[in-house]
Amino acid sequence: MTSPSPRTDNPFMTPTEWAYLAVLCALIFVLLPLALDGFRLNLVGKYLTYAFVALGLAICWGYCGILSLGQGVFFGLGGYCMAMYLKLEASSVENTRIQSTPGIPDFMDWNQVTALPWFWTPFKSLPLTLIAVVLVPTLFAFVVGAAMFKRRVGGTYFAIITQAIAAILTILIVGQQGYTGGINGITDLRTLHGWDIRTDSAKTLLYFVNGGLLVACVLAAQFVKRSKLGRILVAMRDKEDRVRFSGYGVASFKIFAFCLAAAFAAVGGAMFTLQVGFMSPSFVGIVPSIEMVIYAAIGGRLSLFGAIYGTLLVNWAKTTFSESFPELWLFGLGALFIAVVLAFPDGLAGLWRQHVAPLLTRRAKAPMPQRAATLPKGAPAE
Repeated sequence: MTSPSPRTDNPFMTPTEWAYLAVLCALIFVLLPLALDGFRLNLVGKYLTYAFVALGLAICWGYCGILSLGQGVFFGLGGYCMAMYLKLEASSVENTRIQSTPGIPDFMDWNQVTALPWFWTPFKSLPLTLIAVVLVPTLFAFVVGAAMFKRRVGGTYFAIITQAIAAILTILIVGQQGYTGGINGITDLRTLHGWDIRTDSAKTLLYFVNGGLLVACVLAAQFVKRSKLGRILVAMRDKEDRVRFSGYGVASFKIFAFCLAAAFAAVGGAMFTLQVGFMSPSFVGIVPSIEMVIYAAIGGRLSLFGAIYGTLLVNWAKTTFSESFPELWLFGLGALFIAVVLAFPDGLAGLWRQHVAPLLTRRAKAPMPQRAATLPKGAPAE
């Protein structure tokens, strides 16, 4: 007789969460590619890049209680790292032979830069670029997090500081036009290791790669959420002093959560550059960072899947409003955010969890009404 398998009190994913993941995969990899044309599918691919940021905010803000209003910084750093590699590949000596200094990006030549800056040199290598996409934003997040959390700076003060960092980095990128492309950003990106990323088939393939990376990040975030580390993060969010008095290094855990959110955002930024074909400081500043927080808030900051669905919903609504009512779409987006926050503080995921799911469960468990037996007219009763 075989012994029963041990019971797992904290499974990696509950059956409901597996169902959410299955629906998400079906939506990304089956339904949307079948239902949408190439242009619309590429738009959804752009939305999915924002979902990486919302996923990181669900960990950082929802489970750890750290509200960052500067996630566009890490999104932009990841995007710029990828854009620098793509721009160098497009700026070969053959492609830039009409410039004063062939072999450097065109915006450098326009600004009288005569040699490739030292910090651009590593981005001639694709492996180093892929490492830098994650490493550079994560290291920057580590420096910011260590400087803030070691001094117990948190709450509103931390949110304001991250906003200031986003504004400073935007000004720096715009001001250093000869090295960053300035307000126009890095454009005219053509190939990835010799593969043309501008064709429709390439954009479709990048869409599926984008979706696959998003699912991988969801599984990584789920692992953190279900681990002991995830339980400590939630405990810090609710009772930080009690966790500190229990002997845990609260600052270290906060730094980890902040760096993880930065790494997710950086992957999204790199995929945005590949999917859309450029990167500019307009995706680094305060406004895009606040919009990314709105995605997580509307979808539900306490739910990994809610943050993703919220990102897709808000961006779909944004596109719809901007196409139908170009002068009113900002008001529509603001009204949507206010309505959700006032009526459903936990976002759409909270609405589903608290109201819709229990209703469906009650209906599924309700007994089927028995039909009354009818006798044909004139038949004798038993």
